[in-house]
Amino acid sequence: MRIVLQRVLEASVEVDGRIVGRIGPGLLIFLGIAKGDTERDVTFLADRVLGLRIFEDESGKMNLSVKDVQGELLVVSQFTLYGSTLKGRRPGFDAAAPPDQARVLYELFLQELRRSGLKTESGIFGARMRVSLINNGPVTFILESEPVAKASST
Repeated sequence: MRIVLQRVLEASVEVDGRIVGRIGPGLLIFLGIAKGDTERDVTFLADRVLGLRIFEDESGKMNLSVKDVQGELLVVSQFTLYGSTLKGRRPGFDAAAPPDQARVLYELFLQELRRSGLKTESGIFGARMRVSLINNGPVTFILESEPVAKASST
């Protein structure tokens, strides 16, 4: 699994002219799911998102998590995070999970985040969405699940 995570002052997602998810200060999470991803990847990344210390403390240091600041979460599915641009001019999406598998893991990821008690909103899986945000920092990170991280460190 792969995430592009942005610390935001606010964010929203719109489908067919209607706002389906909106948050105040917190995290906007673009979630990509690859072939072979499992519930273990979901658990690992949900824990990482909730515990990552990227909010400033009273000294101005990134020392607080989204849980510490009681931030809000907005999750948007984005299969294009697994787009390959290595060959030709059109991205290939062979590494992305098929929609049926991805939808299940996307829903599990939302459930994991909601267990934290933080307000958790989402886009609509597979829909064409318009995402608006005000990035706070700017602060943006790319997170990958444990198996991918281990493979890239060897």
